[in-house]
Amino acid sequence: MAVENSPARIGKTVVIRGEVKGSEDLIVDGRVEGTVSLSESRLTIGPNANVEADLSAKDVLILGQVQGNVVASGRVELRAGCSVEGDIRALRLAVEDNAVFRGKVDLTQAIQKGPDGANAPQSGGIF
Repeated sequence: MAVENSPARIGKTVVIRGEVKGSEDLIVDGRVEGTVSLSESRLTIGPNANVEADLSAKDVLILGQVQGNVVASGRVELRAGCSVEGDIRALRLAVEDNAVFRGKVDLTQAIQKGPDGANAPQSGGIF
């Protein structure tokens, strides 16, 4: 069985309306409207992408245009030339010069369990 190291790709001419879910790395270079959920994977919004969606992934790298909220359990990177309009919630955020961002930032560890187990469910509790 061949091991694939290359991420899945949504090309420049592809338009998706709805929900995108997966468990592998994804590069979006086209247009996506709706939601993108990659719980344990890396999401890259390419320089040609025009995304009107809420994004959720382990790590998010943005090079293109995004309108929507971004949630990452790891790191969000806004590269030079990108445009983001929406709120960002992540553990870490990196913003390059000439990146455009309008929204709120929440850099919190509430997304994943801290070393003290603060987010661990109570014994006998419903979660």
